[in-house]
Amino acid sequence: MILGIDTSLGTAVAVVEDDGVVRSAATSPNPLGHAEVIGDLLRRALADAAFGPIGATGAPEPVAVTHVAAGMGPGPFTGLRVGIAAATTFALARGIPLVPVASHDAVALEVLLADAMSGEDTPRFAVVTDARRREFAYTVYDGLDDDGLPVRVTEPALVPRDDLDARLAELGARRHDAAGVPAQLLALVAARAIAAGRRVAASEPLYLRSPDVSVSAPRKKVGA
Repeated sequence: MILGIDTSLGTAVAVVEDDGVVRSAATSPNPLGHAEVIGDLLRRALADAAFGPIGATGAPEPVAVTHVAAGMGPGPFTGLRVGIAAATTFALARGIPLVPVASHDAVALEVLLADAMSGEDTPRFAVVTDARRREFAYTVYDGLDDDGLPVRVTEPALVPRDDLDARLAELGARRHDAAGVPAQLLALVAARAIAAGRRVAASEPLYLRSPDVSVSAPRKKVGA
């Protein structure tokens, strides 16, 4: 089973079996307060997963998490690092692998699977998320590859809000705005990557922008 954790937008946690069956999912849409809710969401997701797939009413049984999927962004520095730290800590404590996943890939897989289930073809599209400061983060996708993973046409990038539609028109991509990242799809991306023996994201977070940290000036020494 794979534990998925993402804090690139709101806070999302899920437990998914290797074949994609969702055991549990817990979310908070608040784009702030990740540190305050991540612990409760993890406890809830792990407790719910013990009862089997969502909707099942079986007796609880131990949850054997074998991998942790960490949403690597793009996202704001403060929020994104909370989820990555939680995922890293959980993986180290259990002695299990950490699997980095680009957060936009989870949204893209959700779009592609929804269209496939309805029998529709999915034209080239861009997953778009709010990067604040009057900017959007976007990644363009075009279908699934042979391993069932979303095909990235571009890597995540920032663009001013007023320039987004023109940029996507240049790339021939329709716009898909995402208000959240589904942790269950993040875990499914990880499951498919593991099955294919592939690494689908770097271990470095996709902040896209330097954190708002300023180095304070040294204090002047006052003579006696």
